Amino acid sequence: MIVFMDIEASGLTDDSYPIEIAWVFEDGSGGESHYIRPAPGWTGWSASAEEAHHITRDLLEKNGEPAEAVARRLVEALSGHDLTASSPNWDGKWLSDLLEAGGFARDRLTLRDTEEVQAEAIARVLDLDMATAPRDPGEVLPRDVETIMVLAGLEERRTHHHRALDDAEEERQRWLKVQEMATAQLRKKAEYGW
Repeated sequence: MIVFMDIEASGLTDDSYPIEIAWVFEDGSGGESHYIRPAPGWTGWSASAEEAHHITRDLLEKNGEPAEAVARRLVEALSGHDLTASSPNWDGKWLSDLLEAGGFARDRLTLRDTEEVQAEAIARVLDLDMATAPRDPGEVLPRDVETIMVLAGLEERRTHHHRALDDAEEERQRWLKVQEMATAQLRKKAEYGW
């Protein structure tokens, strides 16, 4: 099952670390959110990041779960699922740091880009084979898939909440939206004989 994940972090630097992690399954079930108490050696902190997410280091020390416990929960709940994130490079770094703090291999769980999952969902609805779908020169995605993704982006008024569960749910909602748009496009093609 697809899982939409988001991680809030102490900053956007090489020494930043995860401070909140959340996920929700594609069917809307299993939503969890965890504050993460900094593991030993996790020291990088950005005041500007704190201004964005409003999570203080003191709050994490008092209310955060040990990184090891959160890592165990992740592995228990998410192994075998298709994990996605809107920023797989950064979120992947923080996920790896969390897994390592829990004693797991850094690659025990891996992330894919939510845009990739959205494109696959559109292609599935439109019955396109992404490997053989016709493309214009220079295009990365088939035209119909790219059009829906662009239109979905124009329609949304994305507000990045900087809270992990809200942002994970927003990614799930976007995935549902592009599928609705693809279904509507199919209906129009059938109605007008395109």
